[in-house]
Amino acid sequence: MIVSRLLLLLLVAVLAGCGSAPGRDEKVRPHDFEIGDIAKSDVDLVAEISVRQSLEYLQELARKLYVRNPNQVLRGRYASQQAALNALFGSRRLNHHPGLRGKRSSAAIQLAFDEHFDGDRVAAFVEGMRTMLLDAYGGKDTFYLHDSLDPQRLYYLARNVEIAFWKLGHDREPTGQLYLLSNSLQGSGDLSFERLAGKLISLNDHMAQVVADSTKRQIKNVIQSVASAVFFPI
Repeated sequence: MIVSRLLLLLLVAVLAGCGSAPGRDEKVRPHDFEIGDIAKSDVDLVAEISVRQSLEYLQELARKLYVRNPNQVLRGRYASQQAALNALFGSRRLNHHPGLRGKRSSAAIQLAFDEHFDGDRVAAFVEGMRTMLLDAYGGKDTFYLHDSLDPQRLYYLARNVEIAFWKLGHDREPTGQLYLLSNSLQGSGDLSFERLAGKLISLNDHMAQVVADSTKRQIKNVIQSVASAVFFPI
């Protein structure tokens, strides 16, 4: 049991920590034990790490998108970039992000690439990703022994992330301009958005396999072109 838990946590730490590894002189901090951990399985602890790390990646994604697309702060009628970020991830964040017409998950992501949408496209994209992530994990970020996760939904989440990032780099307005600027090959050749996409995909693909192995359930793999793919329902 102890060996199994250490191996699972190590595997997730390798995937999740590749972009936020401690500095050379920093110590790696283990998970602080809480009394509630007694009611958690190995997979529960790993799932919590996966959700927490995925949300951190999405918050970093939002920050980078606002830097590349400062006009979206104005479209969302926010006083500053930080105010826009607080609306997405702050402690006073609403259950339904204002300005998204009540849409969430893949529907919100599609809104970010709708030529008739006059709101904050960064918020639509990131809030869609955030709610899709939580839906795949059953709407939770804390898990206990009585909880169960569906590996197929986690697998579809990873595929949807691939589709969403493809749209981010390819979907254009009728004028030919990208709806949202992300990667740039100018100057230093910033590909940090690609790296964030890779981390999110790998992390949740790994989680899907962990759940599948622990529950002895098979994952139905799908092969399709990202360019013509539609989002999988979660």
